[in-house]
Amino acid sequence: MKKLIVILSLIALVGCKSKKAHQENKIVKLALTEVNNSQKNKAYELGKRVLMTCNTSKFKPFKTSEATTSVINNITIEKLSKTCSKYRQWYGTFKDLQLAEVYQSKNDQTTIYRFRALYSKKVANKELRVFVNSENLVSAIKTSDWAETFIYN
Repeated sequence: MKKLIVILSLIALVGCKSKKAHQENKIVKLALTEVNNSQKNKAYELGKRVLMTCNTSKFKPFKTSEATTSVINNITIEKLSKTCSKYRQWYGTFKDLQLAEVYQSKNDQTTIYRFRALYSKKVANKELRVFVNSENLVSAIKTSDWAETFIYN
């Protein structure tokens, strides 16, 4: 009987062994007045530059002072042209970006600018997210369908 209690105690002890806590990415919504205006304008201008390519078929590549090397390498005129042809057909001409929300990741200090992309066709309901890292460089640009609630992924 004592052996059984000792074995069960050992199993319980091993089973209860403390595990490293999973660190979740904490995202905080910022008030638009809290955001650095120069960074906000930079995110707007660079995001607009990408979407204006759909109207003009000309793209001025990002500089190393504006974006990370991965963004510079991934955003090419060829990739943009492919996306733009679909967008122009479905949503019409790109008009402008409207800043909706700003979030900040507390883990890596990335600021996420969430813009509503405005197009000529009323069916267009798109968003553009511009991710700016702690070095004030665009680290990612993402388009998706607009959702009222922000989901970070």
